[in-house]
Amino acid sequence: MDDCVVIALFRHGLTEANKRKAYLGWKDSPLSPEAMKILPMRAYDACFCSDLQRCVKTAKLLFPNSNPQRFKEFREINFGKWDGKTYADLKEDSLYRQWLSDPLRYCPPDGEYFQQFQERLQVGWGKIVAEIFRQNLKSSSVITHGGVIRYLLSRYAPIKKEFWEWHSSHTQGYELIFSREALRRGERCTLLQAVPLTEKENG
Repeated sequence: MDDCVVIALFRHGLTEANKRKAYLGWKDSPLSPEAMKILPMRAYDACFCSDLQRCVKTAKLLFPNSNPQRFKEFREINFGKWDGKTYADLKEDSLYRQWLSDPLRYCPPDGEYFQQFQERLQVGWGKIVAEIFRQNLKSSSVITHGGVIRYLLSRYAPIKKEFWEWHSSHTQGYELIFSREALRRGERCTLLQAVPLTEKENG
């Protein structure tokens, strides 16, 4: 196992906007009372996270003694003017309906195309991998967003599945286990395992 590197991906805690089923991209939303019940986990060698507060706060809940390194590249896709709105708010918008039917071709107003989102994430991933090798880390946690995790799983999970086929919940993370050489070469991990999050039963 000395040759292995673990990168664990965790979605931020449930937010008030998530409870409304609103699109939540670069805007922020407070963590819900349910999210505040998340119990701390065993620490990884390093902690990285999106720079948005819902991820920073979740990182502090999961890893209270960590000092997470923040990366703007690990933000959710930018929904632009649709950020904070729900399907009910947008369903009469013709551009929104086009985007739903072909999200790779269309872009939210003042938001970003899916291709831009992917390219941004690859830059962030490269920065994290560079830190892993610079510090010789054996394990790292990344607290980020649902869309980010789905993309990274589509790109690096051992079983190839499309972005839309992956699921990322607020109650479960994923550990991607790479050989150091596979990570260095940008290849897929050799093992993927689920990591359940636990909550306090009371309070």
